[in-house]
Amino acid sequence: MTNRLYYGDNLEVLRNTAQFPDACVDLIYLDPPFNSNSSYNVLFRAPNGANGGKGTDASIEAFDDTWQWGPAAEDALSDIRSSGNNKLWTLVDAISKSIGKNALMAYLAMMAVRLIELHRVLKNTGSLYLHCDPTASHYLKLVLDALFGTENFRCEIVWKRTFAHGNVGKNYGDVTDTIFFYSASKAYTWNQPFKQVKGEKAAKKYPNVDEDGRRWQSVTLRNPGVRPNLHYPYTASDGVTYQPHPNGWSCNLERLQKYDAEGRLHFPSKPDGALRLKMFEDESAGERIQSLWDDIPPIGAQAAERLGYPTQKPRALLERIVATSSNPGDVVLDPFCGCGTAVDAAEKLGRKWIGIDITHLAIGLIEKRMHEGYDRPGDGFVLPFEVIGVPKDKDSALRLAAERPHDFQNWFCLKVGGYPLDGGRKGADRGVDGHFYPYENSKETSTGVISVKAGQNIGVAMIRDLRGVMERDGFPFALFLSAYEPTKPMIAEAAAAGTHENEFGRFQRLQILTPADLFHGPGAKLPPLASINRRHARVETRTSHAPGAQGELM
Repeated sequence: MTNRLYYGDNLEVLRNTAQFPDACVDLIYLDPPFNSNSSYNVLFRAPNGANGGKGTDASIEAFDDTWQWGPAAEDALSDIRSSGNNKLWTLVDAISKSIGKNALMAYLAMMAVRLIELHRVLKNTGSLYLHCDPTASHYLKLVLDALFGTENFRCEIVWKRTFAHGNVGKNYGDVTDTIFFYSASKAYTWNQPFKQVKGEKAAKKYPNVDEDGRRWQSVTLRNPGVRPNLHYPYTASDGVTYQPHPNGWSCNLERLQKYDAEGRLHFPSKPDGALRLKMFEDESAGERIQSLWDDIPPIGAQAAERLGYPTQKPRALLERIVATSSNPGDVVLDPFCGCGTAVDAAEKLGRKWIGIDITHLAIGLIEKRMHEGYDRPGDGFVLPFEVIGVPKDKDSALRLAAERPHDFQNWFCLKVGGYPLDGGRKGADRGVDGHFYPYENSKETSTGVISVKAGQNIGVAMIRDLRGVMERDGFPFALFLSAYEPTKPMIAEAAAAGTHENEFGRFQRLQILTPADLFHGPGAKLPPLASINRRHARVETRTSHAPGAQGELM
């Protein structure tokens, strides 16, 4: 299977049984919108023409976590009724009658119809982790119980996602998320996770030190149950014969002799004391992970992995889930992949992966993230994966520009190695749609400005305006990204902006780029581009490998 990214409504993508046959996925992680009525996540919004042109009106806008009852929610309710799962329909119908057809019910209906498909594609040995918050978690658990069966509920994980809030009013600080863990059957994949004990806690747990400096703790050799067959006296290497606990020893004579020969027995100070076992710190796998996860902190403001995406989760969180509930070569699916943390964790741990998202912003960020993280320019390796549903040529790019200009803006900006301004939100540009970060030398970068135009009504005044922004704010470079071919006066005005010279050569300061240039031409001629933590303008050591931006640091 080829690793794949899908742009589109995950319901429509998952219903393509040629691409997603029954029982084809080993692990599903989903971090869907939380229905918390705040700007928080990327929601469903079908492209024009999808679903027979109806769209998904329960979604208002990317990053606006807002829902309303409408035709799409009614369709979802109808799909649940006809799904054949009587338990789920009885539950959803009862909730609808209880709370009414409102925003919360729209959310539940839209989630339930997608969870039907996710349950279908999950293998019998597979697991599903659903990440949510308290606004709808109790309803979502009922939906999962109806789909998977209460017998396949494994755990409710509580993740401490942030630190204490100092501005809490008449309430308790909300610092945790919930992750529901279900399996398709009792035969699910499980690799026991551990966490290492460090610092003062480790010193307290392993208070003793051998002559060779190895730390250890003393643990009982008492059997937890009554075992008559393990009830025998033992004469140890110190010459003392020790009697077992009335329950018996925790191991047989051969194993006890082996412990003794290896110097692993802890002899009591008194002959009538209890013989115990030395448990060495350097041989311990650590502590078994419990259901409270307070050891994975949120992504810090200066963290290298921070992408500026509003719902980004730490990769360590996803690595724990992927490592525990899948094996190398297994297929991991994230149907709400956002900025791609689950995809990144799956690739790092040697799993195959599938990501689905409804915004070009998310898909573009994941493309950049994966290439910057795993490509090796020095030996020519480019991470192979397929991106489905995004423009592949000039004509499809023009269709996107005509049907969804804002998505075109985000897509084009990311494809040339830039970053949409303020997370790609509408109305945030004021004439500037993004930035890119060319290297001036091997260590320092400058900032370039991007303006994107999706319409046919373009002219030289737009180039003059962009030049004015360059001069006013001191940008050495600018890209004017146009869906349609520029006029001769526009080309002349761009050339009049002059050139900028740095360690990597001499480059035209203001360049015009069209989809035709992106797919069939040389693209922009720029210095190598840096991967940037946009919010804090901190340069990473990696370089951009986005098509359309020439020049890479090797």
